[in-house]
Amino acid sequence: MRAHAVPSLGKMVFSEEDIARAVARLGAEIRDRNNGLPLLMIGVLKGALPFAADLMRALGDYPLTIDFMVVSSYGAGRSGDVNVRLLKDLEQNPAGHHLLLVEDIVDEGHTLAYLLNNLRSRQAASIQSCALIDKPFHRVVDVKPDYVGLRAPEDAFLVGYGLDFQENFRNLPHIRQLRDHIPT
Repeated sequence: MRAHAVPSLGKMVFSEEDIARAVARLGAEIRDRNNGLPLLMIGVLKGALPFAADLMRALGDYPLTIDFMVVSSYGAGRSGDVNVRLLKDLEQNPAGHHLLLVEDIVDEGHTLAYLLNNLRSRQAASIQSCALIDKPFHRVVDVKPDYVGLRAPEDAFLVGYGLDFQENFRNLPHIRQLRDHIPT
């Protein structure tokens, strides 16, 4: 059986240092804005895993618990309907908690909108969202994260630091674009 072709890596978009500075800044912003209010951090797997881990460390001794959700989105993207489906729910009940939803990237906005609506329906005390990377020029849904680490400078398919192409490249410590054309 032949393995599928994996595109090659293109130029570096965000270095390890760029990411570290963004995570440190976000940690400080979250600490300042929340004044010691205990947070339930919700990482959206798989992509947000490295970011959530680093952000958790950047928050230091801030009162924090953590949980995870897994979602899948599929469909026609900007050209049509997109369905978002919950694959793994929280272990903790979010009711009454102050939530910090942590995403790797907000692109069209479908996943973030779905998760915010899902969590609001469960009587969370408050919900804030944080994305390592924002692509506002791709937004289809009227939603934006409360905290943004980095803004994508151009329309490129990004991989690394949790972001993947067909489950490849999540392990890179930096973020790059793919060199080869990505079939849709």
